Amino acid sequence: METELATWHFVVAGVIFAIFGVLAHTVRAVFNVFPDKLSDTPAVNILVSSDYSWGDYLWGTEFDDAGYYRLDSLKNLRLSVVFSVMGGLGVMVLVDGAGLGIATLIEAGISGFVDLFWQRIAEL
Repeated sequence: METELATWHFVVAGVIFAIFGVLAHTVRAVFNVFPDKLSDTPAVNILVSSDYSWGDYLWGTEFDDAGYYRLDSLKNLRLSVVFSVMGGLGVMVLVDGAGLGIATLIEAGISGFVDLFWQRIAEL
Protein backbone atom coordinates (compact mmCIF):
# COMPACT_ATOMS: atom_id res chain seq x y z
CA MET A 1 0.00 0.00 0.00
CA GLU A 2 1.38 3.38 -0.98
CA THR A 3 1.38 6.15 1.60
CA GLU A 4 -0.36 9.43 0.84
CA LEU A 5 0.22 12.56 2.87
CA ALA A 6 -2.89 13.45 4.87
CA THR A 7 -3.84 16.06 7.45
CA TRP A 8 -3.67 13.60 10.34
CA HIS A 9 0.00 12.98 9.50
CA PHE A 10 0.68 16.66 10.21
CA VAL A 11 -1.20 16.46 13.52
CA VAL A 12 0.72 13.37 14.66
CA ALA A 13 4.01 14.86 13.46
CA GLY A 14 3.21 18.10 15.33
CA VAL A 15 2.72 16.14 18.56
CA ILE A 16 5.99 14.26 17.98
CA PHE A 17 7.84 17.51 17.26
CA ALA A 18 6.36 19.02 20.44
CA ILE A 19 7.74 16.07 22.42
CA PHE A 20 11.13 16.68 20.79
CA GLY A 21 10.87 20.33 21.87
CA VAL A 22 10.24 19.30 25.49
CA LEU A 23 13.21 16.92 25.33
CA ALA A 24 15.45 19.63 23.82
CA HIS A 25 14.42 22.06 26.58
CA THR A 26 15.18 19.50 29.27
CA VAL A 27 18.52 18.48 27.78
CA ARG A 28 19.67 22.10 27.43
CA ALA A 29 18.78 22.85 31.05
CA VAL A 30 19.97 19.66 32.74
CA PHE A 31 23.13 18.74 30.85
CA ASN A 32 24.62 22.22 30.60
CA VAL A 33 28.00 22.20 32.38
CA PHE A 34 28.97 25.86 31.89
CA PRO A 35 26.68 28.89 32.27
CA ASP A 36 25.23 30.33 29.05
CA LYS A 37 25.01 33.94 30.16
CA LEU A 38 28.29 35.32 31.50
CA SER A 39 27.49 39.03 31.76
CA ASP A 40 24.66 41.49 31.30
CA THR A 41 25.98 42.59 27.89
CA PRO A 42 24.52 40.50 25.01
CA ALA A 43 27.49 41.10 22.69
CA VAL A 44 29.93 39.70 25.27
CA ASN A 45 27.72 36.67 25.86
CA ILE A 46 27.39 35.95 22.14
CA LEU A 47 31.13 36.25 21.52
CA VAL A 48 32.31 34.34 24.61
CA SER A 49 29.61 31.77 25.35
CA SER A 50 29.12 28.85 22.99
CA ASP A 51 25.47 28.28 24.01
CA TYR A 52 24.19 31.87 24.07
CA SER A 53 23.04 33.27 20.72
CA TRP A 54 21.23 36.23 19.20
CA GLY A 55 18.06 34.16 19.31
CA ASP A 56 18.33 33.90 23.08
CA TYR A 57 18.67 37.67 23.29
CA LEU A 58 15.91 38.50 20.78
CA TRP A 59 13.34 36.01 22.08
CA GLY A 60 14.09 36.72 25.73
CA THR A 61 15.23 33.33 26.90
CA GLU A 62 15.30 33.25 30.69
CA PHE A 63 18.41 32.42 32.71
CA ASP A 64 18.91 32.12 36.46
CA ASP A 65 21.17 34.37 38.55
CA ALA A 66 24.22 32.19 37.86
CA GLY A 67 23.68 32.38 34.07
CA TYR A 68 22.27 28.89 33.50
CA TYR A 69 19.27 28.14 31.26
CA ARG A 70 16.18 27.87 33.48
CA LEU A 71 14.46 24.48 33.51
CA ASP A 72 11.45 25.80 35.45
CA SER A 73 10.72 28.61 32.97
CA LEU A 74 7.48 28.15 31.05
CA LYS A 75 8.65 30.78 28.57
CA ASN A 76 11.76 28.71 27.74
CA LEU A 77 9.61 25.59 27.38
CA ARG A 78 7.15 27.41 25.13
CA LEU A 79 9.94 28.79 22.93
CA SER A 80 11.54 25.37 22.57
CA VAL A 81 8.27 23.62 21.72
CA VAL A 82 7.09 26.32 19.28
CA PHE A 83 10.40 26.42 17.40
CA SER A 84 10.55 22.63 17.26
CA VAL A 85 6.97 22.26 15.95
CA MET A 86 7.23 25.13 13.46
CA GLY A 87 10.61 23.93 12.21
CA GLY A 88 9.47 20.32 11.83
CA LEU A 89 6.22 21.19 10.09
CA GLY A 90 8.05 23.72 7.93
CA VAL A 91 10.44 21.00 6.79
CA MET A 92 7.50 18.70 6.04
CA VAL A 93 5.87 21.37 3.86
CA LEU A 94 8.88 22.94 2.18
CA VAL A 95 11.34 20.08 1.61
CA ASP A 96 10.40 17.86 -1.30
CA GLY A 97 9.74 14.30 -0.12
CA ALA A 98 10.25 14.99 3.61
CA GLY A 99 6.52 15.06 4.37
CA LEU A 100 5.97 11.77 2.60
CA GLY A 101 8.94 10.22 4.39
CA ILE A 102 7.68 11.32 7.80
CA ALA A 103 4.18 10.07 6.93
CA THR A 104 5.67 6.68 6.01
CA LEU A 105 7.54 6.55 9.33
CA ILE A 106 4.37 7.44 11.25
CA GLU A 107 2.35 4.72 9.53
CA ALA A 108 5.12 2.16 10.03
CA GLY A 109 5.32 3.07 13.71
CA ILE A 110 1.57 2.80 14.21
CA SER A 111 1.38 -0.54 12.40
CA GLY A 112 4.32 -1.79 14.49
CA PHE A 113 2.54 -0.85 17.71
CA VAL A 114 -0.70 -2.49 16.53
CA ASP A 115 1.15 -5.69 15.58
CA LEU A 116 2.93 -5.70 18.95
CA PHE A 117 -0.39 -5.21 20.75
CA TRP A 118 -2.04 -8.15 18.97
CA GLN A 119 1.04 -10.29 19.53
CA ARG A 120 0.88 -9.60 23.27
CA ILE A 121 -2.86 -10.39 23.28
CA ALA A 122 -2.20 -13.68 21.48
CA GLU A 123 0.52 -14.57 24.01
CA LEU A 124 -1.92 -14.05 26.90
